[in-house]
Amino acid sequence: QVQLEESGGGSVQPGGSLRLSCVTSGRLHRYYCMAWFRQVPGKEREVVASVDTEGRTTYTDSVQGRFSISRDSDKNTLYLQMNSLKPEDTAMYYCAADVAGSFGTCNYFSPLWGQGTQVTVSS
Repeated sequence: QVQLEESGGGSVQPGGSLRLSCVTSGRLHRYYCMAWFRQVPGKEREVVASVDTEGRTTYTDSVQGRFSISRDSDKNTLYLQMNSLKPEDTAMYYCAADVAGSFGTCNYFSPLWGQGTQVTVSS
């Protein structure tokens, strides 16, 4: 059973940076998409950034140009570099992995989840 474990969260002032890491306990098949989601109390979990099996990345509009997702298959690790952080980025951040769909699409219908790491942006 593959498990995901996030780290790197914390408290930072607006404009600051954090790098989140997600280590998988086992090696994921290369046909897995991986993503970072975030959730605030009372709202649905939303995808922040995703990387497909070919390394192509997508971002939600609110983080475009500020966040960068990457995966290191040799280290079984997914990263999220977050720059120019804003108070509205405050949330619990979750790592997710799911098997790619037809034509390599990443849908995250039934992903594996990590336990989450809290990010707080406040002055």
